[in-house]
Amino acid sequence: MLDLTPKELKEYLEFNKPLLLDVREQWEWDKCHLKDAKLLPMGQIMANIESLDKSQETVLICHHGIRSMQVARYFESIGFDKIINLKGGVDAWAKTIDDSMALY
Repeated sequence: MLDLTPKELKEYLEFNKPLLLDVREQWEWDKCHLKDAKLLPMGQIMANIESLDKSQETVLICHHGIRSMQVARYFESIGFDKIINLKGGVDAWAKTIDDSMALY
């Protein structure tokens, strides 16, 4: 698993197209989210795990990087092998990359 800062992820996304999987709740998503991300709240992952491709490179995103790290560890334990966690979450992204993004 990679644990990338917002700056590192921004640079990585310039040349790569992983699945951006946001594991926050709908109300959080509605406040702000990364462009092209897909919402799958943490509590719904087990019910939807079969819809995800274990071989697809996946960036996990949450508010501060804690929930996404938990999901990343779970994904690795069940055979996902190309996992990236956004260190600091959307909060860090908004503070360092996109100052137009809402903070909460």
